[in-house]
Amino acid sequence: MEIREGGLDDPAVIELLRLHLESVRANPTPGGAHVLDRAALKANDITFWSAWRGDELIGCSAIREFEPGHGEIKSMRTAPNQLRRGAGMALMAHMLGVARERAYKRLSLETGATPEFEAAQALYRQMGFTYCGPFGAYRDDPMSKFMTRVLL
Repeated sequence: MEIREGGLDDPAVIELLRLHLESVRANPTPGGAHVLDRAALKANDITFWSAWRGDELIGCSAIREFEPGHGEIKSMRTAPNQLRRGAGMALMAHMLGVARERAYKRLSLETGATPEFEAAQALYRQMGFTYCGPFGAYRDDPMSKFMTRVLL
């Protein structure tokens, strides 16, 4: 598996992000989905990665630095045919390494609270994330779960 920085203009990445947006927005929440589209992922405060096995895209993820020392995981997605094959774990490990290199003290995320997001939450818990309250500009929302991990 190879994790590459960037790739937002690759047709396979564009398609995976389209699928990601479509699935997250399929069940609208009262506060609205917090998912970023491809244009938003090109912002200066966001770093995007794509994960590949040979020529096959297997997943993607991003980190947004929203305050010094604190990053947020954004747009974490595994290709449907790659679920439970290690792509999510590898991307999480990569982002944790980058966060440490950047001297972040904390890495946080927002995810859905519906059953469709239970596997993602299990991965985050396995990687040391714990539930927390809203951070940054987020507000309490029964359709959102917030998680964080302190980095040493």
